[in-house]
Amino acid sequence: MTACRKVVITQFGDEDVLKVVDDICPHPPAGHIQIVVKYAGFNGADVNMRKGIYPFQKKAPLTPGYCLVGSVRANGEGCAAFEVGDVVGVLTKYDADATLVNQPEKYAIRVPDGVDHVQATAMISDWFTAYTMIKHTAKVARGQKVFVHGISGAVGCGLMELSRLEGAEVYGTASERNHDEIRARGATPFAYTDKRWMDVMKELGGADVVFDPLGFESFDESYAVLSPNGFLVAYGNNKSVLENGQARSPWGPVAKLMARNLNFMCGKKATFFGISRDQATYRSDIEALLQMLEAGTITAPVKNIWDMEDIKTAHREWGRGTGIGSLFIKVAKE
Repeated sequence: MTACRKVVITQFGDEDVLKVVDDICPHPPAGHIQIVVKYAGFNGADVNMRKGIYPFQKKAPLTPGYCLVGSVRANGEGCAAFEVGDVVGVLTKYDADATLVNQPEKYAIRVPDGVDHVQATAMISDWFTAYTMIKHTAKVARGQKVFVHGISGAVGCGLMELSRLEGAEVYGTASERNHDEIRARGATPFAYTDKRWMDVMKELGGADVVFDPLGFESFDESYAVLSPNGFLVAYGNNKSVLENGQARSPWGPVAKLMARNLNFMCGKKATFFGISRDQATYRSDIEALLQMLEAGTITAPVKNIWDMEDIKTAHREWGRGTGIGSLFIKVAKE
């Protein structure tokens, strides 16, 4: 048993339900390793979990944190893949916002020596999500037109950069304050609110792939700008939280989205995507990203890093401010 410190969502609600508390981390059980967490990823999933609207989430109280990078402190019985001190990344879904955490060894992925730990953390969740949707779900190909909602966000940046590496033309919506940086990276940005993006994409013959994390009415608009054989990949329901902070049930829009596939006379198709560490490509996808990172082929833009003690500020500022890319919680004190 070792003392630790962690974030707790005490009940569902606004930022005031977040507490940073002292606790005890037990010795790792069989098949698990104990990790000293250095960085945790931070994204819309954390915010929606705090509000109690993330699909199939645990009941409160719970510790958030969808992914982590840290060093191995101890091995549980039967664990021999890592030595104490090895740096690993894990897609956790919960519990990453803690100084010590036990995780199943089978989900831990070695971070290559010399790879920046912040960059590695971005690969474990944000870019893994993007990579999997591009490579396995949408199968983005050279010459296609790809449209990304929230292109300046954590997953959005991954979708933009990785789609361009595949040879696609990339368009997307973002706050106007970030348009110059999006253009500098070779994509074409639009404001979401004036709907000009819809007219332009239709004039271009439609998007071959649309990635949409917004949900609700946005799913209908995204479907409308698809090419005759286009593919809408939905992967979130953040629209209402971003616009007015009000939580809405995502199930109606998701059901409506999936029902569109029942029209067999239409070449368009749609799916709702969610990452899992149990998917067959979990390890190979993240290892591929870490290798690309190590080779300098990709670099994740970093928008902000907050200390764990400032977790309320992180939640309050999510979706605001200038800059593009991933958000992080610095868990380690050093």
